[in-house]
Amino acid sequence: MARRPLVMGNWKLNGSKAFTKELIEGLKAELANVNGCDVAIAPPVMYLAEAETALAGSKIVLGAQNVDVNVKGAFTGDISTEMLKDFGAKYIIIGHSERRTYHKESDEFIAKKFAALKEAGLVPVLCIGESEAENEAGKTEEVCARQIDAVINALGVEAFNGAVIAYEPIWAIGTGKSATPAQAQAVHAFIRGHIAAKSQVVADQVIIQYGGSVNDANAAELFTQPDIDGALVGGASLKAPAFAVIVKAAAAAKN
Repeated sequence: MARRPLVMGNWKLNGSKAFTKELIEGLKAELANVNGCDVAIAPPVMYLAEAETALAGSKIVLGAQNVDVNVKGAFTGDISTEMLKDFGAKYIIIGHSERRTYHKESDEFIAKKFAALKEAGLVPVLCIGESEAENEAGKTEEVCARQIDAVINALGVEAFNGAVIAYEPIWAIGTGKSATPAQAQAVHAFIRGHIAAKSQVVADQVIIQYGGSVNDANAAELFTQPDIDGALVGGASLKAPAFAVIVKAAAAAKN
């Protein structure tokens, strides 16, 4: 079966109540007639209520940027899977390099988040990718395999059924440097092959997004690659016209 592409906007630490409503209204107008591509946005958790209300009646799905492993209890400052579900959030980003770096989240901890999301019936968007130093040392595949294997070792390869992987080379995030389509495709093919070694069926359906300075200028060429199933978009997701161009490019390339 053909994989349906997913383009998701990661707003990171940006926005306000007014911005959330305004951007979503802009997205709804820009994407009203676009089919053939799933679209999600992940605003800061503070604005899920505004986003849920603003998205009503649209095909754009709500996501979030993080989750904790505990469902309830004495865990000050944390956010549970059930709370995210309460707002209709579906696609939840975990393992982003910014969380791994600034919050010292380990592969094992991220696998626990993955398990919590699966148990709750939510869709994990597992970010993986190598640093510039790792890339230059030829360790790209090794790093990606390790980050995927943390989930496979804990939960089995079937955990990737209905899940999303976002390959985000850390050296390309927010730097304006994007991997070339051929570079990105090579890593995506490796990731799919790595999963296929355990289960071809799981590998064939898993969505593998590219992330890392995806914008309205480079998206179309990235999406022509066979193993790139959409994008996790940072900065360009904060402007409705630019994000819409990316979504339309995915819909056109994959249909």
